[in-house]
Amino acid sequence: MGGYYLLAGIIFLVSMFVSNRLKSKFKKYSKIQLKNGMSGKEIAEKMLNDNGIYDVKVVSVRGQLTDHYNPANKTVNLSEAVYEQRNAAAAAVAAHECGHAVQHAQAYSWLTLRSAIVPAVGFSSKISNFVIMAGLVLMYLGSAFGDMLFLAGIALFGVTTLFTFITLPVEFDASNRALAWLESSNMVTQEEHAGAKDALKWAARTYVVAALGSLATLLYFISMFMGRR
Repeated sequence: MGGYYLLAGIIFLVSMFVSNRLKSKFKKYSKIQLKNGMSGKEIAEKMLNDNGIYDVKVVSVRGQLTDHYNPANKTVNLSEAVYEQRNAAAAAVAAHECGHAVQHAQAYSWLTLRSAIVPAVGFSSKISNFVIMAGLVLMYLGSAFGDMLFLAGIALFGVTTLFTFITLPVEFDASNRALAWLESSNMVTQEEHAGAKDALKWAARTYVVAALGSLATLLYFISMFMGRR
């Protein structure tokens, strides 16, 4: 158990470092104003049009780093800062979210798979911790049913862990599409492109840390169960 807590502590510290680094990078590149003078909204609409996508709307949402693509209603949702501002960070985020829209339009396999398991992930994430805790309590009380319940909880948690790893190629591919388009369309200068690339690199690392953290927890639960056998 001590080994798990050490690993969990390391992952937590790495997660905090990456998160803080991401915020500082976006703050830095928010100061690099685009030479073309386009806002995040305008860049998103341009990328969608260049890829022949005309049924996706670009809308503004509240919050910071709340940007996302919603395949259900086909909307690219940009945080207020990204939607309105005209800098390298805004360009990177807007193009990245449009990268997801392009994936959707082209039926990118990893995005299709991720979308297919979203309902299962939503269900698993809501009850997995409860099932695991209930199983542990019953195991402590000596109930044979506790082992079965704990195993069921592990399986449910495994679904959410699988989701975090399926998310990785989806996010990396969206960033690659964004950066390739920003360069090929001459939307940004060399300096602006370098800033956008660096910002998206740190954003991607947050998903990597999340996946590793989820895997570490899953392996810990599995080791607990195996120790009971």
